[in-house]
Amino acid sequence: MHAITIPEPGGPEALVWAEVPDPVPGEGEVLVEVVASAVNRADLLQRQGFYDPPPGSSPYPGLECSGRIIALGAGVAGWAVGDEVCALLAGGGYAEKVAVPAGQLLPVPKGLDLATAAALPEVICTIWSNVFMIAHLRPGETLLVHGGASGIGTMAIQLAKAVGAKVAVTAGSPAKLERCAELGADILIDYREQDFVAEIRGATGGAGADVILDIVGAKYLERNVKALAVNGRLAVIGLQGGVKGELNLGALLHKRGAITATSLRARPQSEKAAIVAAVREHVWPLIENGDIRPVVDQSLPLSEAVEGHRALEAGTHIGKVLLLTSAAG
Repeated sequence: MHAITIPEPGGPEALVWAEVPDPVPGEGEVLVEVVASAVNRADLLQRQGFYDPPPGSSPYPGLECSGRIIALGAGVAGWAVGDEVCALLAGGGYAEKVAVPAGQLLPVPKGLDLATAAALPEVICTIWSNVFMIAHLRPGETLLVHGGASGIGTMAIQLAKAVGAKVAVTAGSPAKLERCAELGADILIDYREQDFVAEIRGATGGAGADVILDIVGAKYLERNVKALAVNGRLAVIGLQGGVKGELNLGALLHKRGAITATSLRARPQSEKAAIVAAVREHVWPLIENGDIRPVVDQSLPLSEAVEGHRALEAGTHIGKVLLLTSAAG
């Protein structure tokens, strides 16, 4: 098969389309012929040499995919050759084939085409595990999403609205904020021109956000705590603004607040399977009813993943960037 390899860390040009050995499904795994994958920030970090795959996982980037099952490993039940699926991966999505633990498979939602389903697993599992399973966002509460026009952001807006929450977003341009509003965002904050702490307080009568989903990290830590409501929960899922920040514990104590920081990739398979099962139960019906839909900015051939990485680094995209294999037709 062919895959995107990273012989040496570097810029987008470090991604090399090469012939590599086919993966073999182990016990409890299936082999998927990949139709599409998607570009995530973690892929950029891996390409730069800052985010190695977990031990034993594929060395190729790609944390999600969609495709067709072409072989079953020993002990797999409930799936069959020919099934159309999407999958949460520890790596290997940027390839024509990938071995996937059966617990990380999802059926393609009714009404969604196979290629577009590749935009779902990583973002939805990240949002559901952090915003709902850990931070317990409830109807009537306010969620603040940093990076509202990103793949994570565009889906978080829709999920939060679907459960009856109010949604605030930050984004860096009027066009991005307009798209967030179309998806249901109630409070629109241009982080280049406005102070998100003042804006979220002003829009909530001084209360602040009950839950904050943060991709920035250290740069926003102090202001995120200020923006929290009493009993607020800050969920850190990205470190685009650095890894070390100063935390005023007195301010957090005053808010009776909580901070969690999680990554999905390195979790044990049992935890990923539990998240995937919860997503299938709670989120798949929302997709099949048409309540939420992935937002796709552009689709590129997998062999041109370099351009996909450049698109994410440019920051002009809204939603997901997909990578299609020849199996997409």
